[in-house]
Amino acid sequence: MFQIATEETFQDGQIIFEEGSAGDWVYLIESGAVEIYKRAGEEELVIGVLQPGDVFGEIAFFARIPRTASVRAVGTTTLGVIDRIFLDEEFNRLSSDFRMLLKSLVLKLLTNNENALQHKLHRKNPRIPKVLNLRYKSRKGFIKAFSRDLSSGGMFIKNPKPFAIGEQFVLNLTLPDTSESIKIRCKVSWNQTDKEDLAKHPPGMGVKFIELSPADSKRLKEELIKNGS
Repeated sequence: MFQIATEETFQDGQIIFEEGSAGDWVYLIESGAVEIYKRAGEEELVIGVLQPGDVFGEIAFFARIPRTASVRAVGTTTLGVIDRIFLDEEFNRLSSDFRMLLKSLVLKLLTNNENALQHKLHRKNPRIPKVLNLRYKSRKGFIKAFSRDLSSGGMFIKNPKPFAIGEQFVLNLTLPDTSESIKIRCKVSWNQTDKEDLAKHPPGMGVKFIELSPADSKRLKEELIKNGS
């Protein structure tokens, strides 16, 4: 059995740790339950619920990376914090090859979890598969571009010189089978410029829709329902 260094009790809804935070403690659920979740924009997606006897926090420990998801208590929950010295000693007893193999398996599990999450997001927010014409203004004037990755919350825009993260701009978007465009105020959530495989990962920016009229919002949702997968 695990060697427990200490016990901690959390109340219902209390955050145990958050995605992206540092920390390599591993926990054993002694009573109660925990909910594992991730945030995607303004949405919160629950990945799973763990029960007494389950262990969590091991991915960050074995892979030596920040927390990959957030965890909170469901009801009054008591956790056993597994002795870090005990874990380090057990881990270091393994051969270097086996430690590398274990880390590789953990990272593959993480990749599979992320792919499953993206699939869940794709199903939750239908996307228009057709190529879309769009137009927006940069410092050098208006830019015409296109995208085929549109949801009700945002889109990816191909651009060799994407805007900086956090920058806002107004997008004129032409929906399929219509000549009319809708105006959407957007904010850059992420960008990418240098990738080894430009065919699979073209330069551009992921933008979040932060303001559009009720009428345009209705048109966009109707188009997503009609054309989305």
